[in-house]
Amino acid sequence: MSPLLTLDQVQTVALAGLVLFLGYGIRRAVPPLARNNVPAPVIGGLLAAVAILLARRAGVELVKFDTALQAPLMIAFFTTIGFGASLSLLRRGGPQVIFFLAIASVIALVQNAVGMALAVPLGVHPLIGVLAGSVTLAGGPATGLAFAPDFAAAGVPAAATVAVASAMVGIITAGLVGGPVATWIIERNRLRTARGATPRGELSVAEPIVAEPMDAAEAPAAPPPGHDGGGHALLKAVVVILAAMWLGGWLSQAIAAAGFKLPAYIGAMIVAAVAGNVDERTRWIGVSHRRVGEIGVVALSLFITMALMTLKLWELVALAVPLMVILAAQIVVVALVCLLVFRLMGRDYEAAVMSGGFCGFMLGTTANAVANMEALVERYGPAPRAFLVVPMVGAFFIDFTNALIITTIVNFWR
Repeated sequence: MSPLLTLDQVQTVALAGLVLFLGYGIRRAVPPLARNNVPAPVIGGLLAAVAILLARRAGVELVKFDTALQAPLMIAFFTTIGFGASLSLLRRGGPQVIFFLAIASVIALVQNAVGMALAVPLGVHPLIGVLAGSVTLAGGPATGLAFAPDFAAAGVPAAATVAVASAMVGIITAGLVGGPVATWIIERNRLRTARGATPRGELSVAEPIVAEPMDAAEAPAAPPPGHDGGGHALLKAVVVILAAMWLGGWLSQAIAAAGFKLPAYIGAMIVAAVAGNVDERTRWIGVSHRRVGEIGVVALSLFITMALMTLKLWELVALAVPLMVILAAQIVVVALVCLLVFRLMGRDYEAAVMSGGFCGFMLGTTANAVANMEALVERYGPAPRAFLVVPMVGAFFIDFTNALIITTIVNFWR
């Protein structure tokens, strides 16, 4: 079956952008979607995937994608998160970051326990329960694919297929579950009623990823002659992100050569975190953290849309019943834990936004977490503490603790 349309990598990203804005339009036009804060990338991307599935069932292959730029978009987003991992911010939110990481790490263990406990009576290998646990839910597709060879060697030949399917189900449900659960918490507790209000001293909703201490030192010295300040700052941010991704690629290769199984974006995040902290103290680079944050929003929106619209839903439909049962149980567990996160993190508006973010990265990716939180702050107002704590844990620290948990389990079964 030949596709009606074959897209190259640039055309695929362009289509993702159109699908993304279709998602925004649908969310505005359908009140329940807006009311439950379902992220626009999820709406548009999932709608495109369903259209492709229906066409395929009718005997027509609509489009063939070139997803070569999907991974760079993902790495670019996580690189921008690395620039936000400021030590000064960590000192401000340190206790909450550590506590939030502890909660996430414990729930990662719970995910694996639930997966194995269901896998055994369902007649499948216990490690399939782990693959449908913290490997692909707390870890995401990159972690799943990174660890797939180890699971295959431990007795799960279809580890890569299971990992991709589980991760994709997680990405879909992270957006569909996280926003509504957090919205229910906010509305039930009447935590924020002024739609779009921006209290004094807090960030505007247009800059949700930028933390307050960064703003004071944001503006570099006068731009070079012939450059306008905004354009020059944006260019510098793009170049710095690309350089961090370049150096981070080398670091990731070195980490892999040392025998550590971590997602490919970890190297770029570490380089960005080091560069960001050095620049915060010295201003040698003078990178605009606001511009970096804006680039991160663009990258994550396109990444999520592309990941969803290129899903092969017919492969998910063909999955075995045991995997579906395990994933359904995982979704219920994380949704219930969101209520616990709200209570443990302070029972206030920020804690409610954190619960939406928690659902995002414990089922999908940090991109889902940020998208969930952005949908909430667009409606209820800013949550700077949530945008400090959740990305730090979801995009950085949980990968290290999760890798330790996964490695321990795999080694036990060998």
